[in-house]
Order: sequence, then structure tokens, then C-alpha cells
Amino acid sequence: MRARDLGIEIGRLRPGALNAITDVPGVRVGHATLIEGVGPLRVGIGPVRTGVTVIVPHDGDIWREPVFAGCHRLNGNGELTGLEWIRESGLLGGAIGLTNTHSVGVVHDALVAAAARSRGDEEFWSLPVVGETYDGALNDMNGFHVRPEHVDAALEIASSTVAEGNVGGGTGMICHEFKGGIGTASRSLDPLRGGWTVGVLVQANYGRRELLRIDGVPVGREISRDELPSAWDQLDGVRRGADRSGPEGGSIIVVVATDAPLLPHQCARLAQRPSLGLGRMGSYASHGSGDLFIAFATGNRNVSARAGESDPRLTASVSMVVDAQIDPLFEATVEATEEAIVNALVAAETMTGRDGVTAHALPHDRLREVMSRYARARGPSLT
Repeated sequence: MRARDLGIEIGRLRPGALNAITDVPGVRVGHATLIEGVGPLRVGIGPVRTGVTVIVPHDGDIWREPVFAGCHRLNGNGELTGLEWIRESGLLGGAIGLTNTHSVGVVHDALVAAAARSRGDEEFWSLPVVGETYDGALNDMNGFHVRPEHVDAALEIASSTVAEGNVGGGTGMICHEFKGGIGTASRSLDPLRGGWTVGVLVQANYGRRELLRIDGVPVGREISRDELPSAWDQLDGVRRGADRSGPEGGSIIVVVATDAPLLPHQCARLAQRPSLGLGRMGSYASHGSGDLFIAFATGNRNVSARAGESDPRLTASVSMVVDAQIDPLFEATVEATEEAIVNALVAAETMTGRDGVTAHALPHDRLREVMSRYARARGPSLT
């Protein structure tokens, strides 16, 4: 189930055929989802509610053929590795991994190992991009259940079909105090505006209930904690130690892809625009939130042979969108970010994790009722 299945259409631009980041040709996504055990938290045993998601930027040799990229930090209480080299070189040289906060290291190492296998005996270095959000409200995060083989499995099955909600790195995530997780959306521009596609994928794990707005509708106030309890309130009753982080300590990672021929500075500009989609949803990028974004563009290929090492060429020819014509890509990014978050909420299913803590799904019937009352839902009623 997705937002458009409920008659909720975000913005004015047309989505791609899949309405996913994989509408950008060559982009693929894979998940490894780990769900095991019930009952009280036993560190190292479970319950396990976590996983890993990988985004593969194109259909070539991703470890040897980098693409132009840029990044942005809205609030930095989180981690997205490899960004310093992207800021320095403007190049993304491999798959992007998403997981939970304490599994960044193992995913990082597994992506280095995958690059090493691809290169055989060739000497190289790698600075993978791996992002995280906190799933400790539902998951045995200190049990370190994500393994290298899970990263390998996600890479192996990566395809154009993107599962959403309680999958991969989004398995144990909570968004606006409803069950959150992975979401994706896309926008395709009219040929007169370039005909390019912008796709967005989010790992959504942020936000207070009362601030949630969908297409401008105050959904979080309409479906309050009195009607549907928050997992964070339940967790307060069983939490051990002094950690009192709640919904304002959550985070979101946003990955933006496009087939437009953008240069690195333009990718960095594109990477800023998810901030506006987040603002529309009700985020203010709280002190405890890690709101980290990366954008890559596949419109220039073979810009640096062998990922920048031992390239015999002195120059490479590239093309670029004229800066004055970039506005449609900005608009597409904002809309796709907003809809990707809504899709994460709509696709997610109620999940019970550690200590019986339950993150309730955003109820589809109530959501459509609220959206219809504000004249924001189109199409037939749910049956």
C-alpha cells in the first residue's frame, strides 16, 4: 500500500512509472531484513528488528565508475560516512548502505570487501557511504545482529523493485510516532523541462506526532496519542539507564538520484532540497536528529576511470544543466521527498519489538478519512 493507493497525491509533478528511486535508469535497491524473537530485551539475543538497505547508483561497475555527487547536513546528530571525500572530489564511487546506528561499521567494512572482490588483486582504497538511524526502541541494537553476509545478500538481490516500510535498514524505525521505515518516490519532468527523472529514497525515523502534516493536513493532531499510543511512551516504562531520547532524537537519511547531467556543485544544491520536503511533513530538524542527505547524478558517466586512480586521460568531457534551468529538479526533489516519507508511513505495518514495545502503523482508514475531510484525498473510498 502506498499514498496514491489511498488517493493521496503529493504536489503537481508527474511520478515515474514505478514512483521510486529506481525510475532513474540503472539505479537498484536491495534489502536484508532481520526479524527474530519476542519478549524482554536480552542483549546479543534479541528481539531483533533491524536490517540493511543498499542503493546501487548505476548498472555499470559501481566500484570503478564513479558518478558526480553532493551532500548536505540539515542537522548533524547522526552518521553518513564518506561525505568528506564527496565534498572534496564530488564523486560517489560505490553502493550506499543504510542500517541502524551501531551497525555502520560492519556495513562499511562489508562494502569495502565487496569492492575488493570486484577488483581482484588490484590495489585500491575505498571510502563507502553508509548512513544510520536509531532503531533501539524496537531492536536489540547493542546485539550487533547485522553481519557482512546481510550486506552481500542485499547487494545480490538489488533490483528495480523497491519494497517499503518494515524492510532493510528501515525495519525497526519509527516516524512521527507511527511505524516508519523505508519509503521512495520519483518525479519525471516534461520533455520541455529536460525530461529527466528525480528519485528519492528515505529511511524515516524522526518526528513528533502532533507535528505530522501530510499535504498540509494536520494528520498528527487528528490521530493523536490518545487514539493510538506512541512507542516512545511505552519505552519510557521499560527503559534501562539514563538514555531518555524520544521522537525528537530520531533521524532521517535521504538519498536523491537523477539522470540529469549535473556537476558536483549542482548535486550539492539538489541535496539541500529534501530539507523543504521534511519541513512540509512537520520536521524542524531537532537537536537530537540526524538529518543527512546525499544526491548523485548519472547524467555523466566515465568521468574518472578506475575511481580516480591511474586514469591516463588529462581531461574528460562532461555536460551540465544550465544553472538557470535547474529549478524543475529542485521542485521534483522536494515533492519526491515528501511523498517518499508518506509512502514509508503508509507501507509500514504495526510492529512489536523489545520488551513488548509496539509501534503502531498509521491507520489507512483514519488517514483517508482525515485527508478527505480536508479535501486532500481523491478517488474511491477504501473498502
